[in-house]
Amino acid sequence: MATPTEPAKSRRIPSGEPGTLTDIDKLLRLMSKYEASDLHLKVGNPPIMRVKGKIRFFDAEDMNGEVLENMLQGILTPGQRATFAAGKDLDFAYSIPKVGRYRVNAYRQRGSVSLAIRRVSTDIPSFQELHLKASAMERFASMRQGLVIVTGVTGSGKSTTLASMIETINTTRRCHIITIEDPIEYLYRDKKAFVNQREVGIDVPSFHDALKSVVRQDPDVILIGEMRDRETFETALTAAETGHLVFGTLHSSTVSQTVGRIIDMFPADRERALRQALAFSLRGIVCQKILPSIKEGVGLVPVQEILICTPTVQKLIMDGEDKQLESIVRGGREDGMQDFNRGLMDLVAEGLISEKVALEASHNAEQLTMNLKGIFLGDDRKGIVK
Repeated sequence: MATPTEPAKSRRIPSGEPGTLTDIDKLLRLMSKYEASDLHLKVGNPPIMRVKGKIRFFDAEDMNGEVLENMLQGILTPGQRATFAAGKDLDFAYSIPKVGRYRVNAYRQRGSVSLAIRRVSTDIPSFQELHLKASAMERFASMRQGLVIVTGVTGSGKSTTLASMIETINTTRRCHIITIEDPIEYLYRDKKAFVNQREVGIDVPSFHDALKSVVRQDPDVILIGEMRDRETFETALTAAETGHLVFGTLHSSTVSQTVGRIIDMFPADRERALRQALAFSLRGIVCQKILPSIKEGVGLVPVQEILICTPTVQKLIMDGEDKQLESIVRGGREDGMQDFNRGLMDLVAEGLISEKVALEASHNAEQLTMNLKGIFLGDDRKGIVK
């Protein structure tokens, strides 16, 4: 059996398995076997998988253009073949019964076909399995109205965190959930709730187009995969104001940076009205990073900074005191908040990450060093040992 390995001079299939890996279904089965999130097929390389966030090359022959072209053509409809022949990229879904569902992006580079294939999971991990701050995540999932934003860089686990919250709602509440995603990464089976999932590029042209009609589809909960622009965020905010629970993502690193990013989407003359609307509708912000774990059987683990929108937070947002949110988060543990350093401390204490990884990930390593020794500084700057 060919296995995914680190890049090496020898990329030959082990003895006993002749030929190259030319069967797309076989590759997708291997993807499921190794629990890979992504498969990349490119001329001049063997198949490449991403397993637990790391790139792995198959110990197999390099792919050639004719083989890859035939693999693609074998899974396309006549209409898709015509679209791709016209020079356009393709996004489509492909399923293997009893194996899985996959999202395929076909494109050309340097005159050759390349495929990027994402495995769509139906097994959605719980908050505990993900090592998230379960009390805060359950609090957000139990809400009936408002806006919850999950932020982080690409690959920080935002989609998985949101999927876990949506699945919690799905299993505990009778309601209608609509998701707008690019791409769909998890498939939900209807439980207490019923879920409609729309994929940008396949079911609808854009997030904005999907959002224009979403409130007419009688949703209770709306998931927006990414709030990329002013129009998308404005529609999300309106939906939250009119009684829906809205989840969305942004690319930002901290709570204060998230608020600033939202404000920067809009003209300066709208800032006051925007801050009032945000203070009214925002329920929380979760900023997330993903870190390598030292615990056996755990590949990656998230660390979270969590803001809960209390009356004090609302006032700071309305008054433009975004920087002050950092101290509120740091001191708001009783309200369910936590800053990154507290999250890192908890992960170290649970044996999930090393102190070295924690210090490298911290925004304030000096402060974390003291915290790990049990020394905390209050607002009066006097040392407090806990």
